[in-house]
Amino acid sequence: MRRTPRRGYEERMAHELTYPLLPCPDIDEIDAFYATLGFERTYRQVRPNPYVALRREDLHLHFFGMPGFDPEQSYGTCLVQVPDVRALWTAFADGMRAAHGKVLVAGRPRMTRPRPRRNDGGVTGFSLVDPGGNWIRVFQQRDAGTPPPADRLARAVENAVVLADSHGDHRQAAKILDGALARAGADTDPAALAEALAYRAELAEVLGDDPGAAEPPDRRG
Repeated sequence: MRRTPRRGYEERMAHELTYPLLPCPDIDEIDAFYATLGFERTYRQVRPNPYVALRREDLHLHFFGMPGFDPEQSYGTCLVQVPDVRALWTAFADGMRAAHGKVLVAGRPRMTRPRPRRNDGGVTGFSLVDPGGNWIRVFQQRDAGTPPPADRLARAVENAVVLADSHGDHRQAAKILDGALARAGADTDPAALAEALAYRAELAEVLGDDPGAAEPPDRRG
């Protein structure tokens, strides 16, 4: 028979905290990158194992160093829900501009822009890929989400976002947008057309301004 936890136990367990522990080849490289985004170091050790703990307000990320670790082969990822996803993206973008002169959208590290995610019920989110190849997936705290768009081109943008921003398959996302833009007619929603063209331009930058040359997609789902 299942026992019911005593009330005192439930009260003591009401404030649990979970911190993601992610791999990287160099904890100092990770520390320096996240410092540009407004994180502070709360702990660091080199022996017996490299380890660094970072914090930005209530967002905690911990990393462990692995000699010989290849960021291109990383499956490290975590999900972060925030009250204002666009405000956090803006803060990260400001940090990147101050350090690099621009928002990094290609290579590693990089960051996507906030967009509704069809594969997450229409909730707006963005992805940050750090120097260790870890995907920090930031989403707006759950609400009713966004209903599916009626415009065909807008739906194509949603599908492209899933492939590129969530899975790293920029080449296939570009193909989807190219096909949808080629079929766009006079009845296409002007707002959807503007969004599609802007996103296609962003993908072209990621692909090195050559839609036919893409980096291989990540294997994460």
